[in-house]
Amino acid sequence: MTRKLDKAGSGGSAWLIGGVAARSVAFGFAFSAVLALPSQTVAQDFDLTMGVLASPNSLYTAMMEQVPERVSKATDGKVQVTLNDSLVGGTQITAAVRDGRVPMSGALHTYLAGDDPRMGLFNLPGLVNNMAEYTYLCEAFWCEDVERLWEENWNAVVLAEGAWCSQALFSKEPIRTLEDFRGKVLRVHNPQTAALMEAIGAEPAPLPLSEIPPALERGVIDGVFTSTCYGNGQEYWRLAENVQNWQIGPITGWVVIINKDAWESIPENLRTAIQAEMDDLEHEALYNFYDYVNAAVAEMEAAGIEYWTAPQSEVNRVTAPEYAEAAYQSFYDRARELGFDGEAYVERARAALGK
Repeated sequence: MTRKLDKAGSGGSAWLIGGVAARSVAFGFAFSAVLALPSQTVAQDFDLTMGVLASPNSLYTAMMEQVPERVSKATDGKVQVTLNDSLVGGTQITAAVRDGRVPMSGALHTYLAGDDPRMGLFNLPGLVNNMAEYTYLCEAFWCEDVERLWEENWNAVVLAEGAWCSQALFSKEPIRTLEDFRGKVLRVHNPQTAALMEAIGAEPAPLPLSEIPPALERGVIDGVFTSTCYGNGQEYWRLAENVQNWQIGPITGWVVIINKDAWESIPENLRTAIQAEMDDLEHEALYNFYDYVNAAVAEMEAAGIEYWTAPQSEVNRVTAPEYAEAAYQSFYDRARELGFDGEAYVERARAALGK
């Protein structure tokens, strides 16, 4: 996908509860030091720490791990990126960039959907059902819109977009009908899915990734919506052997962002080279998406786990207007508080997708 050089992004408080509070860290990398030097003596080397979520065996991590090598190669080693999954907690990963505690991060739009519902547009029931639709919506207008939000609200520039593997429901008991959801305590990661779960009679539980295994083991939760690749990599199916594809908020995006002040302090020729490399990373993340999803499904099936896909008739029952309306209404209500027309925004997305 062709992207603009000057991308903008944002960060802020997360909807998820929990997570480790971020420690205050100065920009204190070699990067800060060179900024303080007189212009005639400024070195051409930049060392940037990039905060990422601790999510081994996920497509997110696979793509984040490519960033340091790609940036170094693109700049002939003049810009170095070091990944760190413990410097800031997951709920602070975008605010840390905004506040200058770290210059870069691999952030999630959906964590910010409570602050601005446009960040969770793709989680609305029945709106975006697969990666093709997500990519099309991104190219139509949505990615440009959220880039502006990243810049205005979180002082961040977007370098690349991507997504986690398709979301699946790992549950201790089979959940194969609308009625099976009722009374179940299910981990969710965004307010739109939470509203839908409440409407159909389930109890949404916002838990950070680190708390999921013990919560499943102790029966605190009955299941978890999470990335197919991550759930397989963590072997959630050992605790919740029913793995179901319900097409509920199936695509959850991630984004590589950099603090705007840090970005503008890097020479233009290096920024151009970095952006070109990040465009390539984005293309691979979006268009090779199902290679990763299919590999995770094959691994689970090899372990004797059935990957069950809900029939469209049952998906339609779960996401029927009388239930989905709760998620859409929460979107509209928050939009009204922020001063934009939520209904018109959703209609714009539907028109772009031909729905």
